[in-house]
Amino acid sequence: MRQLFPAPGPGDADLAALYAYQPGPWLRGNMVASADGAASLGGVTASLSSEADRQVFMLLRALADVILVGAGTVRAEGYGPARRSRHWPHLRANRPATPRIAVVSARLDLDPESRLFTEAGPDARTIVITSASAPQDLRAGLARHADVITVGEAAIDLKAAVRALADHGHHRMLTEGGPHLLGQLAAAGLLDELCLTIGPLLAGPGADRIVTGHPFPAGPLPFTLAHVLEDSGFLLCRYTRQNPLSRTALAASPAPVRRPGGYARGSRPRSNPAATAAARSLTPSLA
Repeated sequence: MRQLFPAPGPGDADLAALYAYQPGPWLRGNMVASADGAASLGGVTASLSSEADRQVFMLLRALADVILVGAGTVRAEGYGPARRSRHWPHLRANRPATPRIAVVSARLDLDPESRLFTEAGPDARTIVITSASAPQDLRAGLARHADVITVGEAAIDLKAAVRALADHGHHRMLTEGGPHLLGQLAAAGLLDELCLTIGPLLAGPGADRIVTGHPFPAGPLPFTLAHVLEDSGFLLCRYTRQNPLSRTALAASPAPVRRPGGYARGSRPRSNPAATAAARSLTPSLA
């Protein structure tokens, strides 16, 4: 793997330093795409990836406190708990051995007996983020194996969700999509950074892009290219927001009430009409 931009110094690139988080709450996205913009092949991303992409994938997980992912991606990719890092165990010093998985789901169409819930360690218990309109019986079933965060009334309030994660100490946030969730986070002004691997492959027409859903309310979001790595024809790009908005977005929405020492299971935050209206304007496809 070699660094193309900015011009590297002597020796191999220090990957952990290149991908180090900024101070404070920071939400990073990590996606892979073909040269013509496809975000998956046959509904999954494995055929678009490479050894270098998987190496960075594992590094970003080792750096993160929590991994935010949509329910559709959990089902399509067969998510389980994050695995311990073999290459970067030192990056978990003074933290749990693995980051927590936080699943965003409106309908709670999730299997509480799947390994994502039953195999998660006590210090990496899976989180489920949903709204007050989610079925109460499904919420109760998931709460036996997961910490359930309820944010928003008719729709999930992603600003309040990110605020709740940050308030619980999960400042280094990573989202692995899918495209619906990434689009919603970007539209809400919450995405600070995008790591995008571009593979030397034409997928052809029909595949989704890395973001789907409604147009962004504020128009296109400008990013700055932070670095580019290359390996076997794959380009590993890292972009950061020119004017990160997540600090403003976090401050604009109250956090849900938490029980001492943990998340509030089934708790409901104070009403925020503006945030609720904004959440309803986003695509409700995170099932």
